[in-house]
Amino acid sequence: MQDGETLALITDAGTPGISDPGFLLVRAALETDLKLECLPGATAFVPALVKSGLPADKFVFEGFLPHKKGRQTRIQLLLEEPRTCILYESPHRVVKLLEQLKELGVGERRVSVSRELTKLYEETVTGTVDELITHFGEGKVKGEIVVVLEGSGRG
Repeated sequence: MQDGETLALITDAGTPGISDPGFLLVRAALETDLKLECLPGATAFVPALVKSGLPADKFVFEGFLPHKKGRQTRIQLLLEEPRTCILYESPHRVVKLLEQLKELGVGERRVSVSRELTKLYEETVTGTVDELITHFGEGKVKGEIVVVLEGSGRG
């Protein structure tokens, strides 16, 4: 790029830089005064938010939660957030996340889980944390997961 070449960063897994290390490449390019353009592409959290039926006028995007260290603290902070919270989660940890929410006393809070958005087996389930534990606890969860959590209502 510094020699005048035009390059493109393309991915088959959503928009580069959203919950992935692509932002590091953007940062490096900006630090060397390179001109960047961004063309909007697929981003799973937007359709998940819209399909959730939860307030979409103000929201916070968290991305992926820590796997271990700091996870519980991060979840507790999110539960205090007045805006709708959006996060990505592994299919192997989505039930664990829902159970952690219940343990923290928000089993009645509304939540929406979308998986495999824009694909053949797309599914969005919205209900209380308790209801979604029942739904997703019945079998193996597969696919890319977006969790949309109702805000605390304290804002």
